[in-house]
Amino acid sequence: MSSFARTDRVGQQMQREIAELVRLEINDPRVKLVTITGVEVARDYSHAKIFFTRLDGKHAEAQQGLERAAGFIRSQLARSLKLRIMPQLHFVYDASVERGTQLSKLIDDAVASDQRNHHDE
Repeated sequence: MSSFARTDRVGQQMQREIAELVRLEINDPRVKLVTITGVEVARDYSHAKIFFTRLDGKHAEAQQGLERAAGFIRSQLARSLKLRIMPQLHFVYDASVERGTQLSKLIDDAVASDQRNHHDE
């Protein structure tokens, strides 16, 4: 069980470090509005999925920018994290925030419609 807890802790630390790098170090305009939402590290530390979102909907170009900066991000992580193996980074768009916004809007619309129908009676 402790290996899972350690990969979770490493993932959380990677998330904080990558978020700081994106905010302060990467000058690519495609990456400026990116939010790192999570990191999943493989049990053997060979790969890490970095989940990101971009609220303006331009996630394809953000992914290109992140993939272009992956080598830089990985080298910076190697300096700050003391791991024997530095995982290969894979960037994955996290649509959950966008889905949540859409669901919230649908709920708000349904409530407003219900109130209008109830008011008309």
